[in-house]
Amino acid sequence: MKSSTDSDLVTALKECKTAFVSAAGFSMIINILMLVPSLYMLQVYDRVVPTGNKSTLMMLTLIVFVLFLTMSLIEWVRSQILVKVSAKLELLLNQRAFSIAYKQSLYSGGQSTTTQALDDLTGLRQFLTGSGLFAFFDAPWMPIYIALMFLFHAWYGWFSVFTAVILVIIAIINEKATAGTLMEANKQSMISRGQVSRNLRNAEVIEAMGMMVNVRERWLTTTHQVLSLQSEASSRAGIIAAASKVVRLTSQSLILGLGAYLVIEREITPGLMIAGSILLGRALAPIDMVIANWKGFINARGQYERLNELFIKIPADSEKMSLPAPTGRIQFEEAQVAPPGAKVPVLKGISLTIEAGDLLGVIGASGAGKSTFARALLGIWPTSSGTIRLDGAEVSQWNRDELGPYIGYLPQDVELFEGSISENIARFGEIDPNQVVEAAKTANVHELILQLPDGYDTVIGARGGVLSGGQRQRVGLARALYGNPILVVLDEPNSNLDEQGEVALANALQNMKRNKVTVILVTHRQNVLVLVDKLLVLNEGKLALYGPRDQVIAHLKQAQQANVTPANT
Repeated sequence: MKSSTDSDLVTALKECKTAFVSAAGFSMIINILMLVPSLYMLQVYDRVVPTGNKSTLMMLTLIVFVLFLTMSLIEWVRSQILVKVSAKLELLLNQRAFSIAYKQSLYSGGQSTTTQALDDLTGLRQFLTGSGLFAFFDAPWMPIYIALMFLFHAWYGWFSVFTAVILVIIAIINEKATAGTLMEANKQSMISRGQVSRNLRNAEVIEAMGMMVNVRERWLTTTHQVLSLQSEASSRAGIIAAASKVVRLTSQSLILGLGAYLVIEREITPGLMIAGSILLGRALAPIDMVIANWKGFINARGQYERLNELFIKIPADSEKMSLPAPTGRIQFEEAQVAPPGAKVPVLKGISLTIEAGDLLGVIGASGAGKSTFARALLGIWPTSSGTIRLDGAEVSQWNRDELGPYIGYLPQDVELFEGSISENIARFGEIDPNQVVEAAKTANVHELILQLPDGYDTVIGARGGVLSGGQRQRVGLARALYGNPILVVLDEPNSNLDEQGEVALANALQNMKRNKVTVILVTHRQNVLVLVDKLLVLNEGKLALYGPRDQVIAHLKQAQQANVTPANT
């Protein structure tokens, strides 16, 4: 049962609770069987050696062999449980982690493309399948082993307590000395990976303008900082691990000396001397394992904290009731929109109504807010105040998966995806060949696609592969038109088009106009404005002019003649 304060990560861990309990149960059996070597040596030294009974030795050895086989089998079962529970944990959370990575990119306007959430989930899963986690299951048995040492002899017990306290202190010192440095190293490493990702996306610009050396130096500065921090933490951890090893080896040797003294004093038997040394090693093993795997513990803790914070900060989308198919009527009601992370709004108090079937041109100087207007209209960037409605419902109220097929969008920077051209046009859904061809013909890219080696099955990369900028834009236009959407937003659709592409765009606009599709056309070019019904002029994020095309153009001409800035209408 999920409480109101539990994140999805905590809930998923609770769902795996039974598996963790089972692993703990098997760990209990394993730790009981870990007593076998001590008991075996006790029996050999105290029973077999004094009596010389070979049959007893053979029987004890056979029993121990069977018990060791059993312990190995149980350890394998425990490891398989943890493998399966880690896989289940990733299956429960991978969609959420993917959605978080997607939303981080979306909310940043594409500036942040980190996969840290997915990487953290994978790292956490790998930790759950590693040996470091076993220390958690074995640690509770340390007091029991120490209690048995007291049963052997009080001096054995106190010696064990003293050694365990020293190792615990070493573990605490290890935490204080390395945790902060390792966390800072991981933070800088994430920054470094982000730099590499952004640089690779702009490789052409870097190469063309000879920026590679400077960019590399910036990356190397961060990388050297990461290496320095990791080296510092590793150096400290190495010294502490060496100290831990010295304490452990010295204690196991000293306890033999202590045992020998107690044997001489006839307070314990030779068997207890050997058994006590073996048992001490087993009692201290969990602490030793914790120190040896401390870097893994730190990384896993950081991954858990980051994931938990993200799951709380970016909650899962709530299910939205299905709404009737939209008709394309849009209302801006005092809408104010700021880019994600920015405090100053780009759109300021926009109020207007776009009727279904309108072909609206959006113009204005660079930085006037045209692209922000398009993103806000589609619900990509939320309003900081006011509302934007599609068919009377706020854009945020629509189920995006259900609304998507009714929307066509061509951004300024056309991004295609890894896959075939037909898959790209069909938006990676079920491919309807007729609609794919229809959309391609409308975008006047059908003949070009047929000339490719594999036609519509030609596989392209994220950057378009064999396609030029104008061709990518026309494939992107075909994708926007696929499925006959009722609302199409085109942001600078003719920025890379040649004359033939301009004709194709004009034909597509006329076709959508005939079909009563609501079209929002953001452009700097004046030649396509002859096709629009209405014009919206933005000036520094404010509505400067809005109305029928001819009236707005007339206002603009009057303003130019008077050499004044047009007033809001």
